[in-house]
Amino acid sequence: MLQQIACQQDIVEIAPQGSARNAAALAYVAEQYGYVYGMAYRTGFRNSLVQVRMYRDPHPKARVREAATIAAHPQGGNGGTVPGLEQGSLKPRPEAVGAVAVVKDLVTFDVMAQYVANRRQKATVYLACAVLTALLLIDRSPVEAVASGGVVALLCTVAFTVGAVRRGKIAQRLTNAGFAVVRDEHGAERFLRPGQPLPGHTNPFTG
Repeated sequence: MLQQIACQQDIVEIAPQGSARNAAALAYVAEQYGYVYGMAYRTGFRNSLVQVRMYRDPHPKARVREAATIAAHPQGGNGGTVPGLEQGSLKPRPEAVGAVAVVKDLVTFDVMAQYVANRRQKATVYLACAVLTALLLIDRSPVEAVASGGVVALLCTVAFTVGAVRRGKIAQRLTNAGFAVVRDEHGAERFLRPGQPLPGHTNPFTG
């Protein structure tokens, strides 16, 4: 990641092994080098990686922040210290714990969008449960078939509800932290810092 930052790339891709917490810690570091959070999603084999996309912020304040970070951590890309993290670790230092937690909420909210079902997806799932019940009727009693299909439908309903509730709690925390909710070109909810335009394909500050 620091090599990408050193080249002053417009977009920096972060895909650490591990959890959203690790991705958030690295995204926080990128912010200190003048980047701004763009989006997060799962990728890789069996969606095992959380990938975060950061955009270079052209605003003067970002350049001041970048210069201050480089001055304070001149060996950041060579095994030295990096802002906000314990040396050689992705563990946030005490002064960065709160900020990293906010970025983690941003990452988790975006990642969960892949697993929060809309009405069409829910209808498809429940239709599949009905088909399953019909298939079970071929070699099982009506009571067993209906019970099996009902259990699957109930488990799906619980999963939908838990996911929606958890994402709602994250959304509330981001709102309390001063973020504004907007919808992107696909209709998905996104949270932006005050004054931050919706990220574009190559630059978060394009119109």
